[in-house]
Amino acid sequence: MPALVVVGAQWGDEGKGKIVHFLGKGADWVVRYQGGDNAGHTVVFDGQKYALHLIPSGILQTGVKNIIGDGVVVNPRAFVDEIKMLGKRGIKVQGRLFLSLAAHVILPYHIYLDTLREEGGRGIGTTKKGIGPCYEDKVARIGIRVADYLDASSFRALVRLNLKVRAAELAKVKPLKEIEAEVFDGYEARRRFLARFAADTGLILDAARRKGARILLESAQGSMLDLDHGTYPFVTSSSPVAGGACVGAGVGPTTITGVMGVTKAYTTRVGLGPFPTEIEGSVARYLREVGKEYGVTTGRPRRIGWLDLPQLRAAIRMNGLTSFTMTKLDTLSGVHPIKVCVAYKLGKKRLTEFPVARRAQLDVEPVYESFPGFSGDLSGARKFGDLPLGARRYVLAVEKSLGVPIVVVSVGQSREQTIIRDAKRIWG
Repeated sequence: MPALVVVGAQWGDEGKGKIVHFLGKGADWVVRYQGGDNAGHTVVFDGQKYALHLIPSGILQTGVKNIIGDGVVVNPRAFVDEIKMLGKRGIKVQGRLFLSLAAHVILPYHIYLDTLREEGGRGIGTTKKGIGPCYEDKVARIGIRVADYLDASSFRALVRLNLKVRAAELAKVKPLKEIEAEVFDGYEARRRFLARFAADTGLILDAARRKGARILLESAQGSMLDLDHGTYPFVTSSSPVAGGACVGAGVGPTTITGVMGVTKAYTTRVGLGPFPTEIEGSVARYLREVGKEYGVTTGRPRRIGWLDLPQLRAAIRMNGLTSFTMTKLDTLSGVHPIKVCVAYKLGKKRLTEFPVARRAQLDVEPVYESFPGFSGDLSGARKFGDLPLGARRYVLAVEKSLGVPIVVVSVGQSREQTIIRDAKRIWG
């Protein structure tokens, strides 16, 4: 049974949704294992664009079954809205989507807390979706899981308990009674809706594994936003790295047969935090506009930078990457020269690895190697040999420097705009 984890190898927004959708045609199950509706995966399918925030990208692939795992935090309102959106567009979800009973739920007071902190001087650039406060409750062991949400009496008691615990902060927003009323407004209808999808997904996944099913495990965000291994404190509240797939999906590490890292041909980041190769000016503006580098969830313009090899080496190490997909190669067309960070300078020291200390992450200066640019429309390329020579040399140089094969190259948003270089190495 092959089980492939697909992770973002940078700070998120690498194009994981498109790649999971593309690989999904060879999978039986697609599993989302962490994060919440702060994620934004854009997928172009049959000429239509879909923005998925919570539901796995495999839902767009006919016949593929999907799981929202234990490690995901689920806003019931967002869950209902996204399923209804898919239904209106002809995507059958019932019987193909299973929601873990152990996943925690995001409620209105989590969003109020997130917004209060972001706008009150304690912000790190979150999406204000309530993700962090919900994970806080989970760790503090006062969280509310889907199983609790479906039990009306337990849910009501737990909500009142949580509001008391959070009373000091929430009182700055509005009276607790009003927040409580907002939590329960429309609750019964949402409870019945979620009950149609709720299941013990760990058992379902184990049964599928024993039958030899192909399983694709999909992360949200990127490796450098990992709570333990990322640019702390400017990180998410969960573990997007490959190890997080075991915890968030409920599978053992021996289940995993391969880990694919998705990286852009350059680098982007949304929100605050260290970004050693960040650039401004005409090249940044060009890449932002051509690459449509605006957040799917928030619409915020993404910060732009050159490809960062020390950062990608950190991603290789923390995930145990067996392969790479490179996306947005087409966006670099017309840029001359193309720079790649091969090391950092920190004072008089030369570093080839991404530093851990926050001050060092902010103070390092990139050491660049320049490559000749390339021109032309790459979107029609279907074989590696169809690409301009400069583009091929760029991919091969990055691959050689990292020591991990780049097995897939993406040259556009649609599934068809994908080049497979080594199909045998995709699933590990």
